[in-house]
Amino acid sequence: MFNITKKSIEWGGRVLTLETGRVARQADGAVLATYGNTVVLCTVVSAKTPKPDVDFFPLTVNYQEKAFAAGKIPGGFFKREGRPTEKEVLTSRLIDRPIRPLFISGFYHETQVVCTLLSHDLQNDPDVVALVGASAALTISGIPFMGPIGGCRVGYVNGEYLLNPTKAELLDSQLDLIVAGTKKSVLMVESEAHELSEEVMLGAVMFGHREMQPVMDMIVDLAEICAKDPWEMPKTVDAKLVKEVRELAEADLRAAYKITGKQERSNKLDEIKAKVKVAFEGRGHDDKVIGNQVKKVEQDIVRTDYVQSQKRIDGRGPADIRPIQCEVGVLPMTHGSALFTRGETQAIVVATLGTSQDEQRIDALDGEYTEGFMLHYNFPPYSTGETGRMGSPGRREIGHGKLAWRAVHPLLPEKDEFPYTLRCVSEITESNGSSSMATVCGTSLSLMDAGAPLKRPVAGIAMGLIKEKSGFIVLSDILGDEDHLGDMDFKVAGTEKGITALQMDIKIDGITEEIMKVALEQAHGGRKHILGEMGKALSAPRSSVGRTAPRITSMTIAKDKIREVIGSGGKVIREICEVTGAKIDIEDDGTVRIAATSEEAGKKAYDWIYSIVAEPEIGKIYTGKVVRVVDFGAFVNFMGPKDGLVHISELADHRVNKVEDIVQEGDSVKVKVLEMDNRGKIRLSMRMVDQESGEDISHRMTKERKPA
Repeated sequence: MFNITKKSIEWGGRVLTLETGRVARQADGAVLATYGNTVVLCTVVSAKTPKPDVDFFPLTVNYQEKAFAAGKIPGGFFKREGRPTEKEVLTSRLIDRPIRPLFISGFYHETQVVCTLLSHDLQNDPDVVALVGASAALTISGIPFMGPIGGCRVGYVNGEYLLNPTKAELLDSQLDLIVAGTKKSVLMVESEAHELSEEVMLGAVMFGHREMQPVMDMIVDLAEICAKDPWEMPKTVDAKLVKEVRELAEADLRAAYKITGKQERSNKLDEIKAKVKVAFEGRGHDDKVIGNQVKKVEQDIVRTDYVQSQKRIDGRGPADIRPIQCEVGVLPMTHGSALFTRGETQAIVVATLGTSQDEQRIDALDGEYTEGFMLHYNFPPYSTGETGRMGSPGRREIGHGKLAWRAVHPLLPEKDEFPYTLRCVSEITESNGSSSMATVCGTSLSLMDAGAPLKRPVAGIAMGLIKEKSGFIVLSDILGDEDHLGDMDFKVAGTEKGITALQMDIKIDGITEEIMKVALEQAHGGRKHILGEMGKALSAPRSSVGRTAPRITSMTIAKDKIREVIGSGGKVIREICEVTGAKIDIEDDGTVRIAATSEEAGKKAYDWIYSIVAEPEIGKIYTGKVVRVVDFGAFVNFMGPKDGLVHISELADHRVNKVEDIVQEGDSVKVKVLEMDNRGKIRLSMRMVDQESGEDISHRMTKERKPA
């Protein structure tokens, strides 16, 4: 019934297996990828005819996690998987980015790659397994995909690189890097690092590229046995049409690319494209073919000029950075804010400080955990002078936000040092190249403005590449057009000490170690320049949090006192919060954090809790409240929930016949602690304390009381 083909190799200390022919046989390509006990089903299906009225490759990648993979039942009312999690979105992008440039130019068939996690051993991350499985499924499908590609994760511990470190090994690693590429070159890099040098990062990329070679060999071996017949290649465009379009558009396009302003240049390019389409109306040519030929002329003009002249659209040299303006404290009621402007790219970034109650609770396959640092990136359509849909964040926004998160995360203070939950929101208000790196810079400034003690400021820069037969040029701080017409988007973020995040996407069939080395060195100089410009606005964190931010006071109480502070059903802690206006977090180890917007409220809550957990001192005087009157004395609440008895003989320095003659319920009185027994009973005295001044007058007491 099944015609199964299976290949296995030992890889990174575990067995990697690729199997096809047993599951999802109606897909164009289907591979069951297994690594350790993590299993991902990877499928690919492509429409048999091109999608009409599109001039781009309609590729969709969906990575999805099933709760049953880890032996769990989804939470919530419906008990089934819902909208994609951040992890699923990021993994989908991770697969999409290296495979997209390897499809044949002009292939417009709608194509869908679906990777489904079926089993998770909670040690081997499914993202790399899904990437390898998707590459194998595409390679055997017959679809015009110029693969295979390989991919792996690289760690760095004690000066040594680790191949595919487990979840436990990553806890000690200074690096979490994923690299993908072809046999000859690197296509994609995604990483978070703890201020590592350019040499270490480049070494990690090349280590990963070497270690993925056996995986690609295995995929080729699999395809030689069971690959389907290759699809027909897209038809080439008529040479006469290519020549006509170039003759009609070249001069105007050259003039347009001498315009330095983005909007003016964009408007002129739209006019030229419309003019060319009108010239070919009624001649039976597809509009998307004409549009693509105009784009090809654009690319040839810009790319050739760049390599030959070493000058860019806006007149800069290859390593020049656009003018930068940084401002902090721009919003009066926020906890921290920054406005970062670089050329025509601008971000308003706002930092908010919260308590542990504000942490994000995440229910992942490998267990529930909380996240104390959130970074959200928003890209409204007005930032590029356009209209568009406004709604929940798309994949690009989630991806850019996570990249900035990775860049800043290694520099955050420890929770013990700064016990705040941090949320940063980046609103992109203008965009012409690398708004994600503007977000990194703005986040760093806004956190320092909020008083968060970052170890060092963080900056980011986007690098580009134009590679021609005659040579290549690496570009610092790329424009949107340079990203659109170039070959590489290479983002590097870090501090003066080293790199904290690295992301690379390639639109050609890969880049060499030489190009990566040049790009990293050039990015290092650019990052230092940007950090210098940021330092003009704010070079170090503010000494304290802003006036609108909560103040957090910490104290430690005995574990057996936690129940007393919380009270039955949370009654006591709710009362403290309602009366004082403070927020209170109590951890299992007895750490209590009190957050309040005013010093007075925080002190009031602190004193209240202290009165609950503190033990009375014999001989010390307290102010209390009479809570109950009995024949033999009065019970006084004098320290949190603690009551003590003032015997009738200790009410006054004379004989008392009736307790009510001296005190009534609700009276405020001053008492001295006389004795505490091992059962917790406390004896108090009023007669030894001057009820007006609170002075201890026991030394003036006579042995015999005055008659009443």
